[in-house]
Amino acid sequence: MNLNNNRAARAIALVYSACCYVVFLITFLYLIGFVGSVAVPKNINDGPLLAWPLAVLINCALILLFGVQHTVMARKGFKRWLAAVIPTSVERSTYVLLSSLVLVLMFWLWQPMTLTVWEVETTWAKGLLIGLFWLGWGIALLATFLIGHFELFGLKQPIDRWRRATPQAPEFRTPLFYKIVRHPLYLGFLIAFWATPHMTAGHLLFSMGMTVYIFIGASFEEKDLVALFGERYRRYQQEVGMILPWAKSRKKDAE
Repeated sequence: MNLNNNRAARAIALVYSACCYVVFLITFLYLIGFVGSVAVPKNINDGPLLAWPLAVLINCALILLFGVQHTVMARKGFKRWLAAVIPTSVERSTYVLLSSLVLVLMFWLWQPMTLTVWEVETTWAKGLLIGLFWLGWGIALLATFLIGHFELFGLKQPIDRWRRATPQAPEFRTPLFYKIVRHPLYLGFLIAFWATPHMTAGHLLFSMGMTVYIFIGASFEEKDLVALFGERYRRYQQEVGMILPWAKSRKKDAE
């Protein structure tokens, strides 16, 4: 009976994680359309216009909510608390689910600010920016597969639990993009957020807010990686830029 219950629990965890992944995938695709104004019911410039102060307040609150949720749930203390509530195998899936739901809330409540900051009309320059937009998303997606896409988004853990696979210790690797920057995922997002031929005030606020969060979030992540990999990661910090290829550690520059 206990074996059956254990198998049922593992099956439920697997189905739950698969559903969380599907929600993430739909949300990720919608995010591309939302930022790029491509094939979605509501993009970053759609919706009734509010007074500027109120629109700025709502949009900043949404960005802050996203940043706080991402940062707090990624901390070890929160993970330990969450592990006492839900199985460890679905902790990452729950993080991914809540992150996706916060993004859905952002899509729904985002207030357009349609003042044009810049608009590129030259054909070659417009094509270049559109190409960079898609390149950014491509870099971000490929970066996840280079380090373990399905583990990053919470599918591998319940699959391993279902198969009763022995957990493997984290392995320090620097494939492809990771030889150029330590966080190519974030670099891809930055390119995608900023590369647009038509930058509105709302899009600019979104890009600025997410850029601030990316650098703050990367700094927190760096501390966790140093704690995990120690001196090996410290050497990596000195040799490779965090998000921008040319922005290497000051310690390295001083040597």
